[in-house]
Amino acid sequence: MLTRIDHIGIAVESIENALPFYRDSLEMPLAGIEDVTEQKVRVAMLRTGESKVELLEPTSPDSPIAKFLEKNGEGIHHIAYAVDDIGKALEKLAKEGVRLIDAVPRKGAHGAMIAFVHPKNASGVLSELCQSSSLPS
Repeated sequence: MLTRIDHIGIAVESIENALPFYRDSLEMPLAGIEDVTEQKVRVAMLRTGESKVELLEPTSPDSPIAKFLEKNGEGIHHIAYAVDDIGKALEKLAKEGVRLIDAVPRKGAHGAMIAFVHPKNASGVLSELCQSSSLPS
């Protein structure tokens, strides 16, 4: 079902402040920055090998990332796994009784279709399924 780790999402107070470490110190190429208005978040994607690091900055005090930062501070928010068919993956998990945050995929950054799986299913780790998150080379 899973093809690879697509990205690791990191909640940050400010992309502007966090970006130099990842882009300059670690020399991760910046694939792009965009606002995902549906999720009230600004996203910077950086490449590392076949995977990516996603910096997540809230654009509203009521965004899920703002709430995460309030409760936990900056740090790893989720791990995203690439899937070929997100609909089939969600159907399989639902049949197995896995608790889904998103029973239906929604639009994520860079045109990807995403869905989150509740952290109680994965030892407290928020998991994201991600389909077609290809970025320009």
